[in-house]
Parts: sequence; C-alpha cells; structure tokens
Amino acid sequence: MEEITVSDESAKSSYITYLYNSVVGRLAECGGGAELFFGEERAALRIRLGEGGQSARDVRETLREKAAEVLGIGYKYEFLKQRLNVALSRREKKLLCAALIAADYAGDEAYIRRKLEEKGELCLDGVWAFRLPPLREKWQRIADYVPDGFTSKDLKKFCEFLVGESKNKVYVKGTTVFGENFIPLRRSRLLGEEDTETEIMLSDAGFVYCLGEVEDSVGDFLQKFYAERAIFS
Repeated sequence: MEEITVSDESAKSSYITYLYNSVVGRLAECGGGAELFFGEERAALRIRLGEGGQSARDVRETLREKAAEVLGIGYKYEFLKQRLNVALSRREKKLLCAALIAADYAGDEAYIRRKLEEKGELCLDGVWAFRLPPLREKWQRIADYVPDGFTSKDLKKFCEFLVGESKNKVYVKGTTVFGENFIPLRRSRLLGEEDTETEIMLSDAGFVYCLGEVEDSVGDFLQKFYAERAIFS
C-alpha cells in the first residue's frame, strides 16, 4: 500500500486540514484512508492509497492540485499581506490580495506544480523555502508596484479591469460559490475563513450568476465590482 505524507509547520496546520478535506472523499474510492497529526512543531497528513488504478491516480492528482493551491493562494496571501502598505480597510486589503492572486494564478500554479516532486513525502514549507525563490521574487515585484497610497477608488478600478478581462463564470447560491462545473469553491478558506466575496474574487470571475437571493453585503459587493456582469435570477 502506497503512503504519502504532507506536512507543514504547526502554525500552518489549517493548510494540512484543507488538504485532508480535499482528498478524504476520493480515498474511499480506492480503499485508502487518511490521518491527521498535530504536534508542537509540525502538522502532517498521512495518506494511504489502496489498490492502484484510476482512483489512486485521481487522489495523487488532487493532492498536487490542492498543494499548489496552498502555496499559490495561502502562502501568497500571507506574503502579500505583510508587504502591501495601502490605504485600505482590512476587508478591502483582503480583496486586493485575492485579486492579485487570481490575476496570476494560472501561471503560478503551473510553476508550483513543476516543483512538487512525485515522492512519498512533501514538506510544504520546504518547497516554499528552497524551490520557490524565483516565484517569491516575482511576488515581491508585484507588491512593490502597488503604491502606498492605493485607495478604495484604485481598488475599484483595478478590479473592474480584471473583471472586464475575464470570461470565467461562477454561480452563487446562498453563501456558496460554484465554479462552471457546479462544484463548490472553497479556496477562500486558505485566506483564513470561507467568505463569499473573497471566493468570487479568487475565482477570477468575469460573470457572476446569482441563483436566488443573496445577502445584502454580497449584493453591494457585486454592484460595486461587477456592475452589469452580475446576473440575478
């Protein structure tokens, strides 16, 4: 039985839990299982893959995809949050970080996935420290490009530009955001908590379809940043 262990420092244990929730359902399909370990210094996810075949390959592929999300979204958010000195509220700064992440995510993800080796153990903080310096340099240049006086008006203009460039569609029902394949999107958890507005921004959405009523705060957000590209039904 093949085993894969993914770990990170204990302060980032939420990332390990995110990986667990992402793969645990698929493991049942190949007769495998998963366990979480939380120590004083490290948090770890140990995966046991059962029989081979497509199900086991799907688990490995999902794990790589989600590990790339942790590094390309969670780690990048912490990186940008520490380096951006902008004239925004806490909520607006979070939205700015989400927009910056979404703008480059396809390229970031492809680069990160090339750095994730196919082996039995993966240390996320090790990949970050030793395999991603060029990516961190790129992110630093992006942070340096954002002026300290970046305001709410600048945020609105920047997001309107990104929205206008995107053809991606997402769907909102209640507080849940769904991708074009109608699978729920949960990547905002990597920024601290699941949040409808942040999820929409992270998805690089160009069009938002609201299935039923939405909360007033979400409606205000859509009117501000998506204008005619938010469709209500």
